Amino acid sequence: MFPIDFLYASARRRPDAVAVEAPGARLTYAQLVARVDAIASGLQGIDPAPQSRVGICGHNTLDHLLALLATMAAGKTWVPLNPREVKSELDAKIAVTRPSIVIADEDCLDKFSRLSDATLVVGTKGLARNGKSPARPNLPLDATQAIKFTGGTSGRPKGVMQPYRAWTTGAVCMIHGFGFTPNDRVLLAAPLTHGTSCYVAPTLALGATLVLGAPRARPSDVLDAFAELDVTATFLPPTMIYMMMSEPGVRDRRYPKLSKLIYGAASMPPPKIREAEAVFGKVLGTNYGQTEAPQVITTLAPEDFRDDANLASVGRASLLTRVAVMDAARRILKPGEEGEIVVAGDLLMTGYLDMPEQTAETLIDGWLHTGDGGVVDERGFVFLRDRLRDVIITGGFNVYPSDVEAALVRHPKVHECVVFGLADDKWGEAVNAAVQLREGARASEDEIIAFAKAELGSVKAPKRIVFYDDLPRSAVGKVLRREVKAMEEKRPHGAN
Repeated sequence: MFPIDFLYASARRRPDAVAVEAPGARLTYAQLVARVDAIASGLQGIDPAPQSRVGICGHNTLDHLLALLATMAAGKTWVPLNPREVKSELDAKIAVTRPSIVIADEDCLDKFSRLSDATLVVGTKGLARNGKSPARPNLPLDATQAIKFTGGTSGRPKGVMQPYRAWTTGAVCMIHGFGFTPNDRVLLAAPLTHGTSCYVAPTLALGATLVLGAPRARPSDVLDAFAELDVTATFLPPTMIYMMMSEPGVRDRRYPKLSKLIYGAASMPPPKIREAEAVFGKVLGTNYGQTEAPQVITTLAPEDFRDDANLASVGRASLLTRVAVMDAARRILKPGEEGEIVVAGDLLMTGYLDMPEQTAETLIDGWLHTGDGGVVDERGFVFLRDRLRDVIITGGFNVYPSDVEAALVRHPKVHECVVFGLADDKWGEAVNAAVQLREGARASEDEIIAFAKAELGSVKAPKRIVFYDDLPRSAVGKVLRREVKAMEEKRPHGAN
């Protein structure tokens, strides 16, 4: 089964059910299929070759969603191009993937400077061949549905080849892990080019409704959607949830239908989880995934958060996924023993585009080596211990940045923070923290360090605090630890 088959199956079962609501538009499943097939036929008219690549650059609009679904229906490979990224990054991704077609919003045309031999299409209206159905190519389930990118912003982009089987597996695991139903109304708020796209197939599989709000959603827009559009579920990075919690009047509003506020892409410290529940109710959930195993390696549903012992966990292995912990000799460890998180199952990528050596280093004997340290307890709950290369070794002790971050955000003046190690003559590495205070708050370096020592002891407490008005973030709002670290490595000692 292919991911697009979820849409066709729901259209047969529930043709008159609402598939998509967007500003000024509402499409039933029958109408959505007609629109998608017409655009897919247009794509095949430009390039009939199966598996040719289609780059899509746009914000969260109906046009963007239609282009994505049409790319799937045409048997082509999706290359997401996030307009929040800088031109050099998008140029590099286009150069690596060589799409034959690029579909872009009109206000995104200045986001890339070269398209090689690609046909540029503005929007989808000119593509549609109304009344036509696309040819269905006969492709194996290991064929590539999407090429998404992982890694830093410098050097050659690392394109992850996500196969059809990974997308269908992810949809089944999402439905099972979070209990989605045909009555759900899922808000697509975070960029479609990233983790939000993983919620499209499971929603359509159930005949539920995808809701599109503001194309470039601000915290206030998401809150409005919760209150006014009967939204039941959405996926957001923690940073967006923090900003929503800081909106004026957020605690006075009601969100009666919201049942699944799922966060991912970064961890959320336990104090922030409880603070968010005080605002939105017992609706928080989370999942752990990587681009190499998209979104649902593990899931932690809202009911799991009732137990304080689970607050620092990312949940249990999803339905069709195996999770284990290995040591450096690639031996599977017992529950409670710490090592590298490894993953097996149909959720995995087939490899990195044109990078066989990197693929061989990551996929070994059917296991994806995530590069994340962690443990699995006796109940099967997974606890991450940061990227293995991010662990700070200070004075011979291992310090995990997430442990320190979880303590720092308990300070009432700290909005968000990121912790990293810097070379130090005395300690080998010294624990450092970059802190963004709550709006209007004032705090000194000594105050924050003293608080950390009281919470963590002197070994784990930062030796230095630097304050930022706004921490550097990725295109999806995730704080960029390595960028902060690189900036601080260049900063003269004592500067703040």
